[in-house]
Amino acid sequence: MSSPERSSTPMALIVVAWALVVIPLLYGLVQTIRTASALFTG
Repeated sequence: MSSPERSSTPMALIVVAWALVVIPLLYGLVQTIRTASALFTG
C-alpha cells in the first residue's frame, strides 16, 4: 500500500465546511433540549 499523500485542501475551506455542519447541529440540539425540558417541567 502506498502512503497517503497530504491533501492540499485549504484550512479555510475545512473550517467553513465544519461550520456548515456544526451550526445547524447545535441549533437542533438546543431546540430539542428546550422542547424536552418543557415536557418535563410542565
